[in-house]
Amino acid sequence: MDNTLLAEQDNTPLPRACVLLVDDTPENLVAMEVVLEDLDCDPVSVTSGQAALRELLKRDFALVLLDVQMPGMDGFEVAQLMRSHQRTSTVPIIFVTAISKEERFIRQGYLAGAVDYLFKPLAPDVLRAKVNFFLQLDQQKRRLEAKLARSRASREALFAAYGDLLPEGAERDFQP
Repeated sequence: MDNTLLAEQDNTPLPRACVLLVDDTPENLVAMEVVLEDLDCDPVSVTSGQAALRELLKRDFALVLLDVQMPGMDGFEVAQLMRSHQRTSTVPIIFVTAISKEERFIRQGYLAGAVDYLFKPLAPDVLRAKVNFFLQLDQQKRRLEAKLARSRASREALFAAYGDLLPEGAERDFQP
């Protein structure tokens, strides 16, 4: 495979990333959706922690914007459950709150697995910049995963075609 073909594969458009918005106040969800509308992502909005966990099990998310104080299951509980499940353990979480601004809540948020903690009302430019950073990070991760899958497929094709001609132990030399 030549370098031109590899470069073309690296620039293959990826499906749009999803960002999960979790807030028990519908107006806050609409405000976040408006801020994110110019970014290359699909926002998915839910109004409870239980609904957030259901969505997280259905599809992959580049980022979760998670309200701290919600009835039933609060944001900290959602984050702890996310971190305990293999599928969601590495999804970045940014907590958003209007009330829990004390240092003990902020510390609890980071201990629960947050990568950031923002206060409402959210500054649109700041929110957009932070979300865009995680979208780019997610895109890089998905491109690396695709490249690794192509490398493994090439390796398997090589050994399927020429395995009997290769010296003993050559498989170890071609690990992706």
